[in-house]
Amino acid sequence: MQFENTREFAKKLDNEDKISKYRDEFIFPKVNGKDVIYFVGNSLGLQPKTARKYVDEVMKDWAELAVEGHFYAEKSWWDYHERFSEKLARVVGANPSEVTVMNTLTVNLHLLMVSFYRPSGKRYKIICEEKAFPSDQYMISSQVRFHGYEPSDAIVEIMKREGENNFRTEDILKKIEEVGEECALVLIGGVNYYTGQVFDMETITKAGHDIGAFVGWDLAHGAGNIELKLSEWNVDFAAWCSYKYMNSGPGNASGCFINKKYHNKKDIPRFEGWWGHNKERRFLMEPEFQPEPTADAWQISNAPILALAPYLASLEMFDEVGMPALIEKRNKIVAYLEFVLHEIDEEVDSSFEIITPADQNERGTQLSVFLHGEGKELFRYLMDQGVITDWREPNVIRLAPAPFYCSFEDMYEFGQILKKGILSK
Repeated sequence: MQFENTREFAKKLDNEDKISKYRDEFIFPKVNGKDVIYFVGNSLGLQPKTARKYVDEVMKDWAELAVEGHFYAEKSWWDYHERFSEKLARVVGANPSEVTVMNTLTVNLHLLMVSFYRPSGKRYKIICEEKAFPSDQYMISSQVRFHGYEPSDAIVEIMKREGENNFRTEDILKKIEEVGEECALVLIGGVNYYTGQVFDMETITKAGHDIGAFVGWDLAHGAGNIELKLSEWNVDFAAWCSYKYMNSGPGNASGCFINKKYHNKKDIPRFEGWWGHNKERRFLMEPEFQPEPTADAWQISNAPILALAPYLASLEMFDEVGMPALIEKRNKIVAYLEFVLHEIDEEVDSSFEIITPADQNERGTQLSVFLHGEGKELFRYLMDQGVITDWREPNVIRLAPAPFYCSFEDMYEFGQILKKGILSK
């Protein structure tokens, strides 16, 4: 499509947008009396208007039914988490039995490491990407220390080539082959939080399996953002947070994927609790653990219903719209944002370097932009003008126009504000 950097053209794209009506289903903060331009859905999604209704339902049931809400609420609490499995499975490309919702992301990664990081003999190393999200770095380091290894020896980082912003798949495959039978686990962020690069998860998963390692993915920036086919790719496990692209609310519950080939295995190492016990016998209070025949076997405690309620509200919209429609809008709005940035770049003295891959197959909703010649004062100017974005040192802004609630006119307006901020220095 031939884009134009005009308000009229942006409005035309909005009029053609099949899912534009969902913008009205979200609550926007206001700056200077106007709705903000919100670019940080990759950190915290906006609140769906239905979230309050779903939470109020739980509060009403708690008030009127108290403990009986576990069984007699309209959305009974004892199986509340099961309402997520089919809908989430469609988001991440899984069988419903392979998906569950529990805890928070790093907690779940630790729990999944019990099952999938099982060092033995010379097979003890973990392959991850350099400068992974800090929580992943801390988690992996603490796990290898717990097993008696030194992180400097047990953790193998895949490096970018000097002078390049993104990882090359061939370098990842080469490193996996090089570590070979010493590798116990490959664990990478499926979408790099800093650059927005999407990894070739299918190819990397196969390479990890070829050397006898488990392969897992941190999908914090992937779930609800990119096309995922976890079952088809034969991924061993994955986990993601729900509060970014999936709009569940700050610090909310994490989703997990555990490949069905590990279900119904009593001998798999796993930390266990009563909510992973056979649900038909759960309240018999039996001493011996009988795992649920699904990913729910990894559940430990009963679900935090008040936390899950807004997640379910958002997930209902995902199921209504479907990932294909969201991805179609995502590709178009990110391409338009990229076009606007290049147009503004030609009109100002500064220069913008987009470090996110240009290939749509290697990126999702996020564009990370080096603002050469600009400092943090430009970021502060944007925030003061109601453009909510994200600054990463030394001079990168991350822009994530979530397709559910960002408009093409937002992209145009952002360009004008950006230009004014640079020219007014």
